[in-house]
Amino acid sequence: MDVSALLTSAGINISVTSLLLSVYSILRKQPSNLSVYFGKRLASVGNRLDDSFSLERFASSSSWIVKAWETSEDEILAIGGMDAVIIIRIIVFSIRIFSIAAIICILLVLPVNYYGNDIIHMEISSESLEVFTIANVEEGSKWFWVHCLALHVISWSACVLLYFEYKSITRTRLAHITGSPPDPSHFTVLVRAVPWSSEHSYSDSVKQFFMNYYSSSYLSHQIVYRASTVRKLMNDAENMCQLVKNFSTEEKSKLSLLPCLCGKPNSFEVLSDESDSVRENIGFDISDLASEKEYAVAFVYFKTRYAAIVAAEVLHSENPMLWVTELAPEPNDVLWSNLCIPYRQLWFRKIAILLAAIAFMIVFLAPVAFVQGLTRLHQLSHAFPFLKGMFKQKYIKQLVTGYLPSVILILFQYAVPPTMMLFSTVEGSVSHSGRKRSACIKVLSFTIWNVFFVNVLSGSIMGQLNAISSVKIILNQLAAAVPIQASFFMTYVLTSGWASLAVEMVQPLGLVYNTMKKCVCRIKEDQPNGFLSFPYHTEVSKLLMFGFLGFICSVMAPLILPLLLIYFVLAYLVYKNQIINVYTTDYESGGKFWPIAHNSTIVSLVLTQIIALGVFGIKRSTVAFGFTIPLIFGTLLFNEYCRQRFFPTFTKMSAQVLWKFLPLYLYAFPCLFPIYDELVFDRFLQRWIDKMSRVGEWKRYINSCVLPIASSG
Repeated sequence: MDVSALLTSAGINISVTSLLLSVYSILRKQPSNLSVYFGKRLASVGNRLDDSFSLERFASSSSWIVKAWETSEDEILAIGGMDAVIIIRIIVFSIRIFSIAAIICILLVLPVNYYGNDIIHMEISSESLEVFTIANVEEGSKWFWVHCLALHVISWSACVLLYFEYKSITRTRLAHITGSPPDPSHFTVLVRAVPWSSEHSYSDSVKQFFMNYYSSSYLSHQIVYRASTVRKLMNDAENMCQLVKNFSTEEKSKLSLLPCLCGKPNSFEVLSDESDSVRENIGFDISDLASEKEYAVAFVYFKTRYAAIVAAEVLHSENPMLWVTELAPEPNDVLWSNLCIPYRQLWFRKIAILLAAIAFMIVFLAPVAFVQGLTRLHQLSHAFPFLKGMFKQKYIKQLVTGYLPSVILILFQYAVPPTMMLFSTVEGSVSHSGRKRSACIKVLSFTIWNVFFVNVLSGSIMGQLNAISSVKIILNQLAAAVPIQASFFMTYVLTSGWASLAVEMVQPLGLVYNTMKKCVCRIKEDQPNGFLSFPYHTEVSKLLMFGFLGFICSVMAPLILPLLLIYFVLAYLVYKNQIINVYTTDYESGGKFWPIAHNSTIVSLVLTQIIALGVFGIKRSTVAFGFTIPLIFGTLLFNEYCRQRFFPTFTKMSAQVLWKFLPLYLYAFPCLFPIYDELVFDRFLQRWIDKMSRVGEWKRYINSCVLPIASSG
């Protein structure tokens, strides 16, 4: 690919991005699109835009950019939680490290690459992009010390920035968790693999076990049941009632005129919200609909948060496969369909999902091979002779080599996130946030394999299978192929980066759904539970993938760095806007996406250093080769230090921090238990909830119990 093809791709993507952002700035002002572009605000405060006609609604503006830029990290934390802060910190880290890399590589490495070989240069627009890569430097050149120096500066700068980011995020996470108001999940432990007993039910076994070992701190428990058919029908009826209540009076009158199957008009009557009136109309108690079967899973409630943490971390049986405990997810975070999976099945499910993911990667080789064929027109013309005449046209040649490959690959990749989310669900995660983290790792691994390794190896190792005889040859082939494929990675950043951010802003699927709902189905009201949560599994993996390409190509092909910087700056504004206005936060993982980002960065650095080591070996630069080996070991030692120093705080809670920040919240408020809608409540806890809902009882409870505990320390 030459520079003109890259400029063609850049021009197309700049035009598409600018057009979509302009369309977004107009669409967001239309009152009918409130649920698409302001779902966060609509779900939180229910405000509406002015419906009056105004020409200003049809003019493009940049007010959203100013708002996103001025929003601070503390405001992002209050709006979207720790996970939202993590994605912004990933972007900020990427901007910092690639700014350093761009300054070093553009000023030092790029001139060495361009003049590294004694050739006659053509005009810049006609130059091949390989001229700007390390492949253009002749063997044995004394200028490879520049590449080695740049690699050291980028690597150590990344490690220093990672250290301070890890340290800052750890403190922010602890302050957020300990400073948040009391939540039922803080005092609740999820117990799985409860052993079966012929003498006792699961509920009795749980009560007896925790009364024996936690008699002073155990409060109560709730066994998970299999919901009956009647229970499911009740949930459907509640959803239908909620839908009918959201109708306006005019819409209800229209619906009442519609004839039903028997020829009579429909009539709607909104029942009272009082639970007593509902019980009077039915002939049995709702609590009798509890379940048909107990499962070996229970939520156990403790009087103090400290006791819950201790119970979640302790090994409770000689057999680690029994009495497995962990802190319960937030009520909205629980993935109810996976709670009842037998614990002994999890290892089998993980192995099966691993094999399924590998098979999916193998199947995906076909579109990647087709994409690589588009980047090599001489091979494509030889296979399909009737295309030779078409490829003689300069514009068609630039379009096919500079734009189509990345577009086709992106279209195929739209099937990856739903597939990986399905794999993560089958794997057995008990929380939505845990499922998203698992899907994020799978999507990231899949993308790195198919976008980087398969694209690089398809033109080198896969085409030269007879040359493979050792790991050294594979490394040499990989080192030789990365600079050649750098042009494809640049167009991938343009298409999958810039344009995808503009598509994220416009929300085409949500816009089409909203238009169909309001124009075809005539549903004017926005449902309160119809808003989206942030797709962390796709967006975090996408950011880390571009960071991976940035590290790999920084020294090999520095021209990719300005394109990446533009992408991350635009992502900073886009994701801030989406967090503020679009996506709701029903649950969060507490910032557990950061260890994924840290590990991905370390892998990117080490792989960059290994590929550079191979390049220096091919180019016969002994000095650069020797100075790169200690860099690899230094990066691995730094990662081990961070793993020992910071990572445990993302998996466990410090007792010292807990007692320091929460002298009052250590003690549980019985009125908090439980808010797990899917469970059938214990009669004892239900009476507590009814009792604590009365203002007088609540005041007496505070004066008699909580204040003496707080005053005593």
